[in-house]
Amino acid sequence: MNNQYVIGVDYGTDSVRSIIVNAANGNEIAEAVFYYPRWKKSLYCDALQNQFRQHPLDYTEGLEYTIKSCLQQVGTSIAASIKAISVDTTGSTPVAVDATGTPLAMLPAFEQNPNAMFVLWKDHTGTKEAGEINEHAKKFDINYLQYVGGIYSSEWFWAKLLHILRADVEVSNATCSWVEHCDWIPFLLSGGKDVQQMKRGVCSAGHKALWSNDFNGLPPDDFFASLDPLLKGFTKKLFTKTYTAAEPAGHLSDKWAKILGLSTNVVIGVGAFDAHMGAVGGQIEPYHLSKVMGTSTCDMLVAPINEVKGKLINGICGQVPGSVIPGMMGMEAGQSAFGDAYAWFKNILAWPLHELLPKSAIIDGDTAAKLIEETTNNIIAQLSAQANLVPLLESNELALDWLNGRRTPDANQLLKGAIAGLNLGTDAPRIFRAIAEATCFGAKAIVDRFNEQGVPVKGLIGIGGVAKKSPFIMQMMADVMDMPIRIHRSEQTCALGAAMFAATAGGIYAKVEDAMEAMGQGFDATYFPDKTKVDGYKKRYERYLEFGKLVETN
Repeated sequence: MNNQYVIGVDYGTDSVRSIIVNAANGNEIAEAVFYYPRWKKSLYCDALQNQFRQHPLDYTEGLEYTIKSCLQQVGTSIAASIKAISVDTTGSTPVAVDATGTPLAMLPAFEQNPNAMFVLWKDHTGTKEAGEINEHAKKFDINYLQYVGGIYSSEWFWAKLLHILRADVEVSNATCSWVEHCDWIPFLLSGGKDVQQMKRGVCSAGHKALWSNDFNGLPPDDFFASLDPLLKGFTKKLFTKTYTAAEPAGHLSDKWAKILGLSTNVVIGVGAFDAHMGAVGGQIEPYHLSKVMGTSTCDMLVAPINEVKGKLINGICGQVPGSVIPGMMGMEAGQSAFGDAYAWFKNILAWPLHELLPKSAIIDGDTAAKLIEETTNNIIAQLSAQANLVPLLESNELALDWLNGRRTPDANQLLKGAIAGLNLGTDAPRIFRAIAEATCFGAKAIVDRFNEQGVPVKGLIGIGGVAKKSPFIMQMMADVMDMPIRIHRSEQTCALGAAMFAATAGGIYAKVEDAMEAMGQGFDATYFPDKTKVDGYKKRYERYLEFGKLVETN
């Protein structure tokens, strides 16, 4: 194959990253990252209220900056050879839009209103609404929650919509539709002007919005209208048809072609969530759990539809045909806090640095800032090294990983984290070890749920920042799971997956499996379980489950 180039765009929680990839071999020839400036200042967020909102300008500014930066790195000849762009985003991260598909926060009347902004995946302001949806669903003969694990989460589409409509009358009155981030960016790039013409991805629709072929689309209007009159008729503002990420959403618009310096012949692919495209970038295999490990985890599993037909896995984040690989069942699970749990503890330890060093009478402000940066950058590495020296004992400190609620198994965003077994000998490395164990135990609970309900997990694939950067936690994961975990070579697996879908949507490859084979970068590490520790972790895991029941019950 002659060299042809595609762009993969990966919207994460803190930043957006774009890469240019040679579709012939998967080589990443340019990369750029943009950290959201408003998000970095914690604007429009209130962590104590579990409110996490992102302004659409963070997204559009990042889109322009990263793609143009990549193109500057490669020059005009390669820029002229760009065939397609595909995008992945966090999710469920929806926003209220007007009739043109413009997020309300991009209008002068709403530009500083958090309720008019994207409601980030980790926003849990809709816990009450999620609970109401779960109770309401029991009243119907058809179980409209059956394909999302039987439990609706506050992290998802309808709970967030209902909360926003109730919380803000002005936003409610101005809302013409409710749109996922992963659907909006392709619509924006392709010059969409009518939200009714927006191509919605089956990934977001099936896993978060209750869309299913078995329901002929979304659940009927009566399901929502009888939940709250604010939702009456809202399904007509949404969609009935969905598309896989292997399909084109359109072509690059004149406006964005001029902004980026690209041709209007560039194909824009249908969008999907980061973990789903990341699983493809990480070369997922049937019955192998692809674990995208960052601030949270998203765990993806694919299986031939005919082999899992009729099996419903309770308590996961959905099972949707074609949501990962067209023609296969895509199953999603995950943890609401993973890297976030480590960052939380790091921030606690760093509190005196941020509060006291800038006020020091001994050192100047510049030196204080450098000390803070140097120390905070090294905290996790030093904690990991010291925690690795702590003997594995059944009586060690024990933690729960529910610092941002529990995603799976059995979503419950009202749950809180906890640490037990503290004494005067407990130090920072021992607490960190307990937190790390808890995240690994939470991961094992997901694997156990798949196995118990008839979908065997035959292997583990680790991708994302934690997988690449933390041998301590990856070795612990292998020990807890009693199963090897392969770490994918690519540093940018989600963006690479987006590039693979771009190559498919752009017609370079007939199907995404062909793109995976040609563009996949393979694995650069495998962690095997230490058999001397497996039994010790089994005992610890049983204590974790007992501790979890105690906390959840009370």
